[in-house]
Amino acid sequence: MSWNAVISRGATGAPVAPEAGGSGPRIGVITFPGTLDDIDAARAVSYADAAPVALWHADEDLQGVDAVVVPGGFSYGDYLRAGAIAARAPIMRSVIEAARAGMPVLGICNGFQVLCEAGLLPGALIRNASLRFICRDQWLRVENTDTAWTSRFEPGAEILVPMKNAEGCFVAADPVLDELEGEGRVLFRYVGDGPTQGNPNGAMQDIAGICSPDGRIAGLMPHPEHAIDPLTGPTDDGLGLFLSVRDLIGAAGSVGAGV
Repeated sequence: MSWNAVISRGATGAPVAPEAGGSGPRIGVITFPGTLDDIDAARAVSYADAAPVALWHADEDLQGVDAVVVPGGFSYGDYLRAGAIAARAPIMRSVIEAARAGMPVLGICNGFQVLCEAGLLPGALIRNASLRFICRDQWLRVENTDTAWTSRFEPGAEILVPMKNAEGCFVAADPVLDELEGEGRVLFRYVGDGPTQGNPNGAMQDIAGICSPDGRIAGLMPHPEHAIDPLTGPTDDGLGLFLSVRDLIGAAGSVGAGV
């Protein structure tokens, strides 16, 4: 199947649902007004041998998917706060319900902001300490491999993926930080030496990504969907997230599937 046949846009800008008959688990990819990286996320799902399913912000039907990706961009123009309006979109009501029932959900960049605004993950993402938009390839250390989205990685592995954000600084109250660290819920941490590596945005405790207590809901600011093929990205390290969830839902199915 060609890429254009997997997901494309209609005259209104809404994604066109993929053709029926895709092989493998079905992973939904949401499009909000202002989303930029939905097609990249769908492509990453395809690379992991799963079937991407286009989900539209104004719908509530999750179309029986086994997992959901909330991709990056500037949903609703980042008005009020980044992710604040998208967190209240009709599709997110269904995502919240499914996630609380056990469906794996991944938020990338703006998607991470949406999950925090929706109450599915703790903390918040605020303006970068530099007050500037940052776009670069970033080294991360994988801190927890016992989750739906990181099982393919080796503990302590360092991966290189792109990042691009202006509100990427993760903050949380001290008790929340203690809980995240104590329960092993920090998934990714910024690492690397040199003037263009290390913590890029002032995130507390160098946190780049976190997860829920059951490890099924995850969010990170860098973009793994842009690092799935060395031809187009700095590495294929990001593919590990999509292969991890495909292993999980392909073997046992998601508790929240079919919502």
